[in-house]
Amino acid sequence: MSTAEPLLVITNADAGTADETALLAALGVLRSAASVEVCQTSAPGELDGALHRAGSRRVVVAGGDGSLHAVVSALHRRHELGPDRVLGLLPLGTGNDFARTLGIPLDPVEAAQALVDGVVRPMDLLIDEVGQIVVNQVHLGAGAEAGRRGKPWKERLGSIGVGPVNLGRLGYPIGAVLSALDPTVLRLRVEADGEVVTDVDHPVLMVALGNGATVGGGLELTPDADPGDGQIDLMIAFPRSRTARLAYAARLPFGSHGEHDDVVTLRARTVTVSGTEFWCSADGELYGPERHRMWRVEPAAYSMIVPAA
Repeated sequence: MSTAEPLLVITNADAGTADETALLAALGVLRSAASVEVCQTSAPGELDGALHRAGSRRVVVAGGDGSLHAVVSALHRRHELGPDRVLGLLPLGTGNDFARTLGIPLDPVEAAQALVDGVVRPMDLLIDEVGQIVVNQVHLGAGAEAGRRGKPWKERLGSIGVGPVNLGRLGYPIGAVLSALDPTVLRLRVEADGEVVTDVDHPVLMVALGNGATVGGGLELTPDADPGDGQIDLMIAFPRSRTARLAYAARLPFGSHGEHDDVVTLRARTVTVSGTEFWCSADGELYGPERHRMWRVEPAAYSMIVPAA
């Protein structure tokens, strides 16, 4: 990053003391290389105001996956995305999954140095038919249930550790096991690029669409996903028996669930899901119930600063 590139760092006004300490140290690194303005936000209106003032400056998100989603979503809504819109990330969240996919250090000071020394890379974005965006991953079925049931565990275990290095990442695997024990089985028609992958006569346990590789603080749900390849990594799980579901859940923490006999993985540019009511978890935000959703990939929708190879 050239020292001539000014930065606007957007932070969460409700961040804790530990995050503030880490942020101050990271800002010291950034200020040694660039002009930096810091803007604290705690509401959508404040975020819009900050982005309005950003102008052509590079926006650095100091936060986790939810904070990055909020900024990208606001820019999309404002019609201010594009390959020339460059974002940076200082991971201060619990999961930091998109940072993991991009190889951004989880230590904020090291991440700041990576911003100084890094390169700009185009990023894909998933967009559904109502204009909602997905930066990292969206799940439905057991995926959404795992997030919902794992959230209390994520919050409880997130206090064990220091900053982004904590046990909060265990929340999603715990939620996945709980969902496998008492699953919500769906009857869904899933189409990839217009071709039917499965129909309502086959019960579905879980569907995941990955732009990034991991969820829940490092769980490799779509381990081969690359947010710059112009494709969606689609994973559909069909385990029917209790034993098969537990075997599937046991593979999740190791990213080997794709080897399960009842799992289908493929890549596509559009994915359509319809059928019985289902809930979605997009970048950790739960919404629904839905009966139909279509997602498409928008290649090179914006750019991010990533560590140099």
